[in-house]
Amino acid sequence: MISEIHPDDLLDRIQTLTEQVDALEDVRARTLAQDLVSTVIAMYGDGLERIMATIAGAREAGATIIDELTQDGAVASLLLIHDLFPVPLRERVIEALDTVRPYMESHGGNVELVALENGVATLVLQGSCNGCSASRATLELAIKQSLDEHAPDLAGLEVHGVTDDAPALGGLALPMTDGAAGPAAAAGVALPMVHVEASGPPAPAAVPARWIALEESARPAPGGLRELQVDGSAVLFADVGDSLLAYENRCAACGEPLGGGELDGGMLRCPSCDVEFDLPRAGRAAGGEPLQLRPVPLLEAGGLRVAV
Repeated sequence: MISEIHPDDLLDRIQTLTEQVDALEDVRARTLAQDLVSTVIAMYGDGLERIMATIAGAREAGATIIDELTQDGAVASLLLIHDLFPVPLRERVIEALDTVRPYMESHGGNVELVALENGVATLVLQGSCNGCSASRATLELAIKQSLDEHAPDLAGLEVHGVTDDAPALGGLALPMTDGAAGPAAAAGVALPMVHVEASGPPAPAAVPARWIALEESARPAPGGLRELQVDGSAVLFADVGDSLLAYENRCAACGEPLGGGELDGGMLRCPSCDVEFDLPRAGRAAGGEPLQLRPVPLLEAGGLRVAV
């Protein structure tokens, strides 16, 4: 029965059927099928709008019910489709950025929403994240995923402060444009968010967009380091002050593991080549050397997670 199908499977089935309808050679049959689908969607949308209005009329009790409904992924998707979601898009984008801000601040950076027009959000990476060699990984694995969760109806995303020295994100070929980020010029990335296909063969992703949940035991001792294999990737965790930081466990200078290095405050000295890296400043090498460790996106809200 349809009611027993998982919502994700239903969405996949709808997508498959839509593609089959669009591929019909009989123009009249294709048009009738498309009109039928549109009419059914409009009918359910009208009914859903009436239901939401009735619930909202119940004041406090209604607000509680609406809040519970929006926590259900399947219901939330329907509300978004029919433009009935009770929380404005801007508010949801800001909420999404708030979830990743602690991670970015731990690396001396930040992200700000500077505009939201026609469903397209314009963001600026600030501090150490602006021009960081790992800013694309931060964008894909932290910012974009949080936006996908909180604001899946976002039509597009333009980000300033992202370097163009890494492969395109998520298999999408992203056009680079000139933009301004604060007083200094920076590159902007136009990032399609939903229902967009890349033209031509997909480019390889810089890193898999995959969050991995960790046990609290993964945390190092205060002021210490811990080396772990996370889904096949070597990750180095560092406790620096009140922050937990994570980096690829590989020295940017010699390529050797960093776990046996000396951590003094936020400075980590490679045990193999003695090059020092400033962990709170996104792993940049001390002394102005053009070297940088690769930060691993890490979130602590809702449980410890890293993206590798």
